[in-house]
Amino acid sequence: MLKARQGKEIVLRTANKIGALAECSKIVAERGLNILAMSAWVEGDEAVIRLVTDDTLRTMDVLQKNGFAPEEISVVLVDAAHKPGILRHLTDVLSRENIDLTHLFGSATTDQDVCLVVLNSSDNDRAIVLLNG
Repeated sequence: MLKARQGKEIVLRTANKIGALAECSKIVAERGLNILAMSAWVEGDEAVIRLVTDDTLRTMDVLQKNGFAPEEISVVLVDAAHKPGILRHLTDVLSRENIDLTHLFGSATTDQDVCLVVLNSSDNDRAIVLLNG
């Protein structure tokens, strides 16, 4: 039902301007890097972009070389069955053990059997053990 593992997420903070996300995704795509998951929003004058790619090190390098200041954060990557109630199950497991989520996002299309959930918590190592249990 759930398969959790350690992962890396890249966080970018940049000026909130039209085309910022397009510029970032172009840089990554031109290097042949695949974005597995992403989330973006605005905080005041800043855009915040979170990326999980198939090669964190190369993505960090190419973003730095193009004027971004990426930050690498450890996260939990969860392959979860794509069915009703899976998010409830995942969050129940963590909340019962007093693991606090700092952020979570995920996605799947209607024809997929598995979805990818990206999360960060107060104890990622323990979260992995619990979710794989």
